[in-house]
Amino acid sequence: MGDPHSGTGSVSAETPAVRIVQLNGAVFHALARGDLAAAEAASPVPLSDYLAGPQCHGLWQRRAEQCDRDPASAAWVTGIVWDQRLSLAVGAAGFHGPPDGSGMVEIGYRIDPVHRRRGYARAALEALLARAAGEPEVRRVRVSIRPDNLPSSRLALQYGFRQIGEQWDDEDGPELVYEIP
Repeated sequence: MGDPHSGTGSVSAETPAVRIVQLNGAVFHALARGDLAAAEAASPVPLSDYLAGPQCHGLWQRRAEQCDRDPASAAWVTGIVWDQRLSLAVGAAGFHGPPDGSGMVEIGYRIDPVHRRRGYARAALEALLARAAGEPEVRRVRVSIRPDNLPSSRLALQYGFRQIGEQWDDEDGPELVYEIP
């Protein structure tokens, strides 16, 4: 699988070659402020306006606070979906944190709208599932998806996820909860 923190995934003709590039607290804080220049100065890869834009501020604020409390969580949480062929940041993906006491990790991903429908969500999901499979402490993987996000629900089902319930998310509202062992 390569570097366990890079999240390299499998590649096919339809699936772009991506890796998840992990970030640190300085990048999270800069992105939470929308400061692309400061984020890029601390980031291992160039970023995009989308990642520093208002639609991602809440995500980066949560990750900054999380890494302030637990710096080691930076190795697990949201990183950059990096297209290796194009050397381009196309979105963000990662886990919500390290495995919990029951061995569960939750996946989250978002692809820049200008890069959607090109296989990046699938590639990010594959990279995260490969990472989870290579981590002995991970026993279950979860993903929570808004009911109106049919493409993400269909994608999760293709990888064996099964709906186990519903939940309310303060940012996204109602979500369907899917898991796979």
